Amino acid sequence: MYTFSNKLKTFSFILIFVGLLGVGYGFITSHKSFEEVEHLLAEESHGGGHGEEAAHAAPSHDANINADSHDGHAKEAHADVDEHKKHVEHVQHQIANRPWSALYVAAFFFMMIALGVLAFYAIQIASQAGWSPVLFRVMEGITAYLLPGALIVLGIAVASGTIGHYNLFVWMDPEVVEHDKLIKGKSSFLNLPWFIVRGLIFIAGWSLYRHFSRKFSIAQDTAEDNSNFKKSFRIAAGFLVFFIYTESMMSWDWIMSVDPHWFSTLFGWYVFASMFVSGITVIALISIYLKSRGHLEFVNENHLHDVAKYMFAFSIFWTYLWFSQFMLIWYSNIPEEVTYFVTRFADYQLPFLGMVVMNFVFPILMLMNADYKRIPWFVVMAGLVILFGHYIDIFNMIMPATVGDRWFIGIPEISSILLFAGLFIFVVFTALTKAPLLVKRYPFKKESEEFHY
Repeated sequence: MYTFSNKLKTFSFILIFVGLLGVGYGFITSHKSFEEVEHLLAEESHGGGHGEEAAHAAPSHDANINADSHDGHAKEAHADVDEHKKHVEHVQHQIANRPWSALYVAAFFFMMIALGVLAFYAIQIASQAGWSPVLFRVMEGITAYLLPGALIVLGIAVASGTIGHYNLFVWMDPEVVEHDKLIKGKSSFLNLPWFIVRGLIFIAGWSLYRHFSRKFSIAQDTAEDNSNFKKSFRIAAGFLVFFIYTESMMSWDWIMSVDPHWFSTLFGWYVFASMFVSGITVIALISIYLKSRGHLEFVNENHLHDVAKYMFAFSIFWTYLWFSQFMLIWYSNIPEEVTYFVTRFADYQLPFLGMVVMNFVFPILMLMNADYKRIPWFVVMAGLVILFGHYIDIFNMIMPATVGDRWFIGIPEISSILLFAGLFIFVVFTALTKAPLLVKRYPFKKESEEFHY
């Protein structure tokens, strides 16, 4: 049985505590007054920006100007003042959105790792894979984070539209819906009650599969026949059908709807590729850590090689989907579609292009060689870059719609990562202590232990 070391447990608590402090600081400092934002914009325009000029513009009072001209100037000045006010309020709202968005990006990132591992685990069982059973308990430990992680994501989303001021999803704002024909047309689907119901259905289905698959896995350890294995096989096949539908709908609801005017038919697959490669990477990292501490004695370099192959393969799959989505939208050049990428190229060029390097170029160069896939420290280095790259991917999906050009990776973003990393470590490693790290009566256990490539 694995024992959660006090050092690692303390480390997870420190991460959670530091993360909470930083998140709190982010929320406290995000509420800027109208005057503060106005001053900030004036500084950005070197003290003579359009906003300041508009705010202090006054109608002409020259005696030689006739009344009509005077009225015209007054109307123009009034319009400029209104425009300036709207711009300042818009930036004010963007700044207020930042801590919500940072929290949401980090929460979704760690949740999607657990969900990706759950899908990978179900695929291993449904396909009756012979190489992976020695890693099943690692996968089961990681998926323990799914229920709390998914509830947190849904909670942040709902809170942003109730106790918050519609900080993530503009379609939650009744005033916006009323004046936006396109969003109004989607309101039968995009509304808060139905959003919550769908989210709870997704979470319930994923969590029920995780509960029963774990139950049958542990029961199989002491069973006298393979009945629990057969049950695991049947529910894994059923779950994968449920997962295909709910993962796509979840990605529409929880990610794509931050841009309610934009859509992509590839989006569900795109998010799936990101969560799948991130989940597989975490399986590799935790397995290497446990192996280095004297556990998982039957895990050898061949198992690591296969996990790293999946990291390599799904990095290429992610790139294929990224390029397919980008190229088709760029080539067709339809205004309501291309605006998604125009915004990201204008304001997010570094993270947008940087994630392609981290998620494609780097894994290709690092993991193409078969021998490198067997070297633990090499896989760890590649894995950390892949994880950061996919965090930036989620960042690029959320931030442009919520904070616009007011983005930065600072205290709110780093603190949110620390908070959920600490929670993830605590939940996962606690779950690993609940059962032996090696399945005992699984039909393919011997094949997995003797696996070589």
